[in-house]
Amino acid sequence: MPGLFSNAAARAALRSAHASLADLTAVIGVSGLAAAHAAPGLMSVIDQHAAGVRDSLEADTRPLTPILLAAYAEGVRDAAYQHGWIAPEGEIDWSQNDWVLRRLLAVCLLAGTIPAAG
Repeated sequence: MPGLFSNAAARAALRSAHASLADLTAVIGVSGLAAAHAAPGLMSVIDQHAAGVRDSLEADTRPLTPILLAAYAEGVRDAAYQHGWIAPEGEIDWSQNDWVLRRLLAVCLLAGTIPAAG
């Protein structure tokens, strides 16, 4: 039975990443992407952030995966909290220039481009 659990850790990490990205999308992605689709200027900014995320993750040399994106989002949040950022409560005002929220929204945008099989 040595092969039975050989990929268990990888499967657990992938499930965790999908759950993390689903939570992020539920909290900011749905409203943010709706706002971005309604405001071309905001969508342009989110597209620029998405390019920055791809560059940070070297997506030109390896494909984006849910695990990479979830880890990146967690790193952005952790760094932001360490520097005093406070997550907004309630409805998000997407007209505000909040770099952290826009970067996380870009992660949601990119997560939507990854095939479900991850």
